Amino acid sequence: MSRHIQVTFDAHDPRALSSFWRDVLGYVHPGPPGVEVPEGADPLAAWDDFLTRIGVPEEQRNTRSAIEDPEGRGPRLFFQQVPEDKAAKNRVHLDVRAAPGLEGEERMTALEAECARLVALGAARVRRDEPAPPLSTGYIVMTDPERNEFCLD
Repeated sequence: MSRHIQVTFDAHDPRALSSFWRDVLGYVHPGPPGVEVPEGADPLAAWDDFLTRIGVPEEQRNTRSAIEDPEGRGPRLFFQQVPEDKAAKNRVHLDVRAAPGLEGEERMTALEAECARLVALGAARVRRDEPAPPLSTGYIVMTDPERNEFCLD
C-alpha cells in the first residue's frame, strides 16, 4: 500500500512562504476546521477570524500554515515557524515540472518563462543548466523567498 506524504518547510514567515508556494504550484490554502469558506473568499482571512475567535494571541497566528492540491493528487505542504536561519544547502528540494513533454530550446524557453514568473513572485534565479542528452534535459536552479533551493525541471 502506498502512503500519502506531507512536505514540511521550516520558515521564518509561514504565511508568506505558503502563499509563495501556493502561487508556484496552483495549490490552495485550506479553510479552518469546521469553517466553510465561500467560493472566492480568502481562506487566510477566514483563518485570521477563526484564530481571533478561539483566542490565539496575535503574535502566535503566523506559526504555521499549509497548502493543498485542489485536485487532491499532490502532497500537502506544511510550513512551521522556526527561529533559526537556514544554514546550508537543503538536502532535499522540490523539482517543479514546468515543461513536461518539451525538449531542447522549446523546453528551455518554457522554463525561462516560468522562471520570470516566479522571480516576480519573490524567487531568485541561481543558474541555468543546459540540456546534455541523454542524461539531462536541462533545468533552472532557483531559491524561494527564504532561500530554499528548488529546480524548474
